[in-house]
Amino acid sequence: MNINKLTQLFTKLALVTGVVGMSAFATAPARAESYGNMGNMQNMQMSASNKNLVEVAVASDSFDTLVKAVQAAGLADTLANGSYTVFAPTDEAFEQSLPEGAVAFLLQPENKDLLRQVLSYHVTSGKVTSNQLQTGTVDMLYGGVAVRVAPGKVIVNNASVTNANIAASNGVIHAVNRVLLPQELRETIASRLAMQ
Repeated sequence: MNINKLTQLFTKLALVTGVVGMSAFATAPARAESYGNMGNMQNMQMSASNKNLVEVAVASDSFDTLVKAVQAAGLADTLANGSYTVFAPTDEAFEQSLPEGAVAFLLQPENKDLLRQVLSYHVTSGKVTSNQLQTGTVDMLYGGVAVRVAPGKVIVNNASVTNANIAASNGVIHAVNRVLLPQELRETIASRLAMQ
């Protein structure tokens, strides 16, 4: 399958999952609490931004590894144009929560499909701010994540949101302190790394 067809397939998948994912948010009542200044990272206020998600990530000093991964996966155009919410692992999260050598492995061209799956597990369609999140499951472009909301914090799977509501013109970024991986993806990465 060539890159254009794969990109078209990914875009169609994003549209379909976006309808399903946003319908879940549309029926859930919004929470009044704000999770704006979490952790040690400086929080950007939710205000109109003229930069898209990719440009905001590039401008930050916390998402260099994520930006490299998005570019290696060929998803920069997709994330620059659609409306998305990204649970974005910081550089430190990539370094600390993946096995040694996993980032370099995922960035290799022959692992592009696997990298797309990893990144798609961090993205949901539509703009979902922290005060709209509720305890439960959120449908991502690849699978679903468990969200737990408590006073002053949001937990996504086993990761904490450390900086919520980073505004972009086409969505919002919530920085997280771990790379989110469903068990099957974690096992696939570990087994492929072991074969190298």
